[in-house]
Amino acid sequence: MVSDVGRLIAGRYRLTEQIGRGGMGTVWRAGDEVLDRQVAVKRLHVQPHLSPDDLVTLYERTRREARSAARIAHPNVIVVHDVVDDHLGDAEGGTGDGRPCIVMEYVPAPTLADLLTDGRTLPPEEAARVGLGMVAALRAAHAAGVLHRDVKPGNVLLGAEGRVVLTDFGIAMTADASTLTRTGEMVGSIHYMAPERIRGQKPGPPSDLWALGATLYQAVEGRPPFRRLTAMEAAYAIAVDPLEPMKQGGALEPLVEALLAKDPADRPTTAQTERALRAVVSGAATIALPVPGPGHSFGEDPSPGGSPADRGTGPAADRRSQRDGGRAGAGRGGSPADAGPGADRSTRPGRGRRRALLQVAVAVTVAAAIVGAALYTGSDPDGESASPSGGNSAGPAPSPSPSPVPVGFHLVTDQSLGVSFPVPDGWKAGRRTAEQVTYTDQAGLVELTIGVVDPAGSHPMAHFEDIEANTKVNYPTSYRRLRMQRTTFRGQPAAVWEFTFHGRARAFRAIDLGYGREGEREYDIYLSAPDTEWDTHRPVFDKVRDGFAAGVS
Repeated sequence: MVSDVGRLIAGRYRLTEQIGRGGMGTVWRAGDEVLDRQVAVKRLHVQPHLSPDDLVTLYERTRREARSAARIAHPNVIVVHDVVDDHLGDAEGGTGDGRPCIVMEYVPAPTLADLLTDGRTLPPEEAARVGLGMVAALRAAHAAGVLHRDVKPGNVLLGAEGRVVLTDFGIAMTADASTLTRTGEMVGSIHYMAPERIRGQKPGPPSDLWALGATLYQAVEGRPPFRRLTAMEAAYAIAVDPLEPMKQGGALEPLVEALLAKDPADRPTTAQTERALRAVVSGAATIALPVPGPGHSFGEDPSPGGSPADRGTGPAADRRSQRDGGRAGAGRGGSPADAGPGADRSTRPGRGRRRALLQVAVAVTVAAAIVGAALYTGSDPDGESASPSGGNSAGPAPSPSPSPVPVGFHLVTDQSLGVSFPVPDGWKAGRRTAEQVTYTDQAGLVELTIGVVDPAGSHPMAHFEDIEANTKVNYPTSYRRLRMQRTTFRGQPAAVWEFTFHGRARAFRAIDLGYGREGEREYDIYLSAPDTEWDTHRPVFDKVRDGFAAGVS
């Protein structure tokens, strides 16, 4: 077999060294004899088994790669210089079959796959740095209407001075182009293929972000997230199996889990992903926060008990940001330091609106798992017995009548919300909106929030999942779900949600109970307190819940 070294392509590009080989083609380093520079030339493999129609499709796909990549001008995207057809005759060592070749920028660098050979890994911070370059490339591609469809470690070049370059848009697809794959045909690398593509659905930008998540998972764990013995088993696992919890993800773990959500609507946007990656790289506890609400600025201490982020009020603007389209950081007031995930009842998911962007299961710590097991096997602390499956309880519902006001509490009647409830003596009223009211203890570290959602959505569980989605964006490194389950309360659909998160100085724990029927009113009772003092303050929630009354005028 005659070597291709020294061959001249299109009368201009002299092949000098093979530098890569994939399923579709071979990449060569070549000399541009017109401009006297080094370039990379991608040539398709000879495909003798393909029919003429299939060859036409393959060649058109390759030409489209060049057109797609050429539309993107970004330092993290490989530069495409030219696309030519190889029409050289046998005298020049060619085949004369008119195969397209793509002439690209030559980046003398290893790929991410090279660094991850034999299960090697990167620290989460370094993986996040690489991810920043990748998501910047995807953001530019998606803005140009281009989907990559084959994001994987082998297509990430790690250049000099920290440059990260996404390459090989060989199966890229433009938003306005007809598909070049047959029905049921999947193009791409199976381990990085999003669940919706496995199911034969149309890919979109979230599909590329899933592949980014799979790449980051491998970077820190040393293997793809759904590696199996066969491609068929891997495809099934991607579509159906839950994600195996990460062991080395560190601060990157919540984002990776979010990117690997089965439902594309539950994944973060490129902008959200970029913010979360920057937080990991910088070592920040949270990503960029929304602007403060009226009358407050970051760093102010509105209560004598401590700063907003240290009062246990946690990831704040989650519900407000949902009202403004479900994008974290788009809230109209308050930072995530100003209110807990359960503390802002000002919104509910709009019908037909894209659901919140990060609804995924979070890996639970061993301690949290033990707590969850105790909750499932004992009596439910929220007044209902709950099944491990999260279904509605078959046990008797509590009496609709509230309990008498306990000793050390006083009854608050809030006519604007139409509710009454007991509040510990000495606690002070704080933030108030048309949908909620907040009370805090003397130290300002324990918070009780009562909220109303009118009209209620499909189920309080769905409401909590939407709130949790933005919570994960604002608290990518510290939020941990302890449990979220369906139940009933006073004969109505209900959900209970427990979780932990970190303020600036300490860890907090919170519990949230929501109940109400779709189209009517949902009522929510939320309590957060320092995790180390949880056993002391947890009974406050029980007393408020038991003494809560709705429909008060």
